[in-house]
Amino acid sequence: MTMRTIHRAVTGALATAAVTAAVLTVPAAAGTADGTATGRHDRHSATRSAMEAQIRAGIPGVLGRTRDASSTWQGSAGVADLDTGRPRLPQDHFRIGSVSKVFTSVVLLQLEAEGRLSLDDSVDRWLPGVVRGNGHDGRKITVRQLLNHTSGIYNYTADPEFQKLIGPGFREHRFETHTPAELVKIATAHAPDFRPGEGWNYSNTNYILAGMITEKVTGHSYATEIERRVIRPLGLRGTTLPGTSPKMPDPHGTAYTSALSQDPGTKPFDATELNPSWGGAAGEIISTAGDLNRFYAALIGGKLLPEAQQRELQTTVSTGGKMPGARYGLGVAEIPLSCGVRVWSHTGGIHGSVTLAASTADGKHTAAFNLNGDWAGDLGALTEAEFCGKAPASDSAARTPDRAPQKVMTLR
Repeated sequence: MTMRTIHRAVTGALATAAVTAAVLTVPAAAGTADGTATGRHDRHSATRSAMEAQIRAGIPGVLGRTRDASSTWQGSAGVADLDTGRPRLPQDHFRIGSVSKVFTSVVLLQLEAEGRLSLDDSVDRWLPGVVRGNGHDGRKITVRQLLNHTSGIYNYTADPEFQKLIGPGFREHRFETHTPAELVKIATAHAPDFRPGEGWNYSNTNYILAGMITEKVTGHSYATEIERRVIRPLGLRGTTLPGTSPKMPDPHGTAYTSALSQDPGTKPFDATELNPSWGGAAGEIISTAGDLNRFYAALIGGKLLPEAQQRELQTTVSTGGKMPGARYGLGVAEIPLSCGVRVWSHTGGIHGSVTLAASTADGKHTAAFNLNGDWAGDLGALTEAEFCGKAPASDSAARTPDRAPQKVMTLR
């Protein structure tokens, strides 16, 4: 299978529009702050080529950072801002969308390790009566099924009215606050996708509920627990949970979205500031490429969870063909690449920002990439380039199926 397929299935980056060709000739440039090689023929040349291909496809800018046992490499292509031409910087902050789910999963797994809950607890044990209606029944759904997307609970971001709110209506509604209870209510107004445990479907509602359970178990917000258990211990100084604040910490570039219109001729809209409460525990986090590398190295390397919970994290289920060749664990997917390497990864898409974080099975080789446009891009090509050394065809990012207009689906 290809990472491109997984990008479509899990990221669902927003759709259509072409970016001005003014940025298309900007070459990828590697940073040297870490003393890493910057020669044109270094071992990251394939990654460099894959980043440049994203710019040819119309993405304004790409930021990347990788780590392995011997070195750290960072690079960028295109620009952080189409008006000023500022390049993307290694320390730039960006919204990571559904990569947030991995952080939420870690908290629940740590709580299980402490004996404060079980993955086999029913949702109803912690949130009595919350998951009810139209065939949904929290008494028959477990915490584990939330985390591996086998609950069958409808995905609230797929609701047609909600799609209008975060799509064509984004300009008018971008600063509105949405509560977890409101988002769950949107989901349970629909019938389940399937009976619990009898299928697989990616649902942001699962992780909204996971955040609610965290709060019920600990008496603290999920944001507080993520900060206490993950961000502070790992020293992730560029990682924050903004709650309802629309502001981005400095430095940051501009996030460009095509969500407002499916017309390919529409100019991308500046979506840098938005109230991320509609993503909540499923997708509100802001981070940096460096922090994501450090987080994935610690997580997949077994430094955040005891052995039993590490096994749970990486116990996978079939996605029923929705992610062909890949399997989904508790907030991370195991993905086979063309060269035989398997990576643990998650992607995230939210207005104007598409992110990938990935690690080899030993946690020793990690990579994080961010695109500041949501209508094109090929995260699969970036992953194949970094972990397999496979350079893309000269125009592959522009001509892959990912480039076709898509229905607006964020936090995927």
